[in-house]
Amino acid sequence: MSLFTPGSPQVAAARAGAAALDRVAPALTLPAGENPARSRRWSSRVGPVAVLPLADLLALLAAAAIAGHYGWRAALYAGAVLVVLAVSGLHRVRICLRVFDQAGRIITAAALPALLVLPWTSAADALRLVAWSAGLLMVGRVSLSAALRAAHRRGLLTDPTLVVGAGDLGRHVARLLHEHPELGLSPRGFLDSRPAAGELSLPVLGQLTDLREVVARHHIRRVIVCFPGDRDQEMVPVLRASRRMGADICVVPRLHELGAVVPRACLDEVWGIPLIPLRQGRAVMGTFLKRTFDVITAAVLLTLTAPLLLGLAVAGRLQLRRPALFRQVRVVGSGRLAEIAKLRTLGVPRGSERCWDPDTCWSAPTERCTPLGSFLRTTHLDELPQLVNVLRGEMSLVGPRPERPYFARRFGQEVPGYHDRNRMPAGLTGWAQVHGQNGDTSIHDRARLDNQYIENWSFWLDLMILARTVAATVASAAGSLIGASRQAAAGRPADRPPFKELILANSRLSFADSEPAFDNSSFSNSSHGGSR
Repeated sequence: MSLFTPGSPQVAAARAGAAALDRVAPALTLPAGENPARSRRWSSRVGPVAVLPLADLLALLAAAAIAGHYGWRAALYAGAVLVVLAVSGLHRVRICLRVFDQAGRIITAAALPALLVLPWTSAADALRLVAWSAGLLMVGRVSLSAALRAAHRRGLLTDPTLVVGAGDLGRHVARLLHEHPELGLSPRGFLDSRPAAGELSLPVLGQLTDLREVVARHHIRRVIVCFPGDRDQEMVPVLRASRRMGADICVVPRLHELGAVVPRACLDEVWGIPLIPLRQGRAVMGTFLKRTFDVITAAVLLTLTAPLLLGLAVAGRLQLRRPALFRQVRVVGSGRLAEIAKLRTLGVPRGSERCWDPDTCWSAPTERCTPLGSFLRTTHLDELPQLVNVLRGEMSLVGPRPERPYFARRFGQEVPGYHDRNRMPAGLTGWAQVHGQNGDTSIHDRARLDNQYIENWSFWLDLMILARTVAATVASAAGSLIGASRQAAAGRPADRPPFKELILANSRLSFADSEPAFDNSSFSNSSHGGSR
């Protein structure tokens, strides 16, 4: 029994378009020059993506001309507005083409760049420019949306769509897509490991683990996740691994019938069913910005801290009678290893400690730690030589902390999502570290926080983490010096300051109540793993 409304001309057009593409499917194995669907797929995707920024540009140039702004000022303003629109996600091709949900963000995007031209124009002229720009942007987008809806109803510029989940909600979404061709989505089938019983209007193309293969085979451009029979723990790694497969992924939120605080402009929808778009990974511009900031900041920090590093290295060399730098191979990314350096903090091994392997033993023998070494560990100043790794491109300023290969393999087998944190280069500090996850703390918590950072990365988040790291380092150094001075005043031995007893609420770097990472005797409380 079909779930479609019979006799509807829109449904008939949608069926005809789907049947036409299904007949072309065998040609997908032909050489590129003989594939008759290639130009249609290219135009259906590239067309709206390119037309939207172009329409915005024309609207901005017209607004500048009407407001009396020409030359470099008009170009500067228009370019800045386009950048703000792109960064705000307003150039993403949405399923729901309703423009007025985004009116507030469009007005903000038109207003902020006016500050750039304000020194060369009056406030009244700048306000007139903003008003014309916001108005024409809205008019242009409304006109473009109307044109796209008309094209969708005729079967043009549509996106082949895959519905993940063949339950009641997935079937309902598939029916809505057929009934409303103006949405521009042409459903190809379901993907579900355990589809619900009953007749389906579309074929089941595979299981969840077949997502990448199905997307490539059927040239899917949209994926809508609708509560499949798979568990969430099984879906997360599959969806993460499919971020760069070229399809937009949207997820129907749980309890979607209830209103959420999330702004409507940040969501999408299919005929009243809200969708949360997933990121497709860091954009090229974001990667370039992060790398540029890393190089400039690392070079400046190395220059400013060179005298401090030299002094600490000399002091450590004289006190420990060993090389000032301790080098160790760490996992710094997916399939990437690098040798990182730290200021040495441990003395010469004694007796049975000579068989202690820093690459396979979790905790360091803290009894070998000198007062200077304890200070370096507490303040994390021993990590400063890794700025060289940042300059080389082996690490970043912010990212998941690098781990030794032995433990990276072990954690990857025992901790869900641990390997996913290697999607981003390792960092000097990270989201887990500013939450107090240093040393012998929960590896599960670290992996979850690191993956949260990667999923929600932004340049602003990096700046916030660096600011919190600097504040925590200053607080740790101040606490260590105060503790040492109090011990000296009380006549207590100064060679073993109780740094672990310092609980710094603001920096959240306390080790007093840390949670063991594993129930294993080799995992003892320690502020850092590995020998120094």
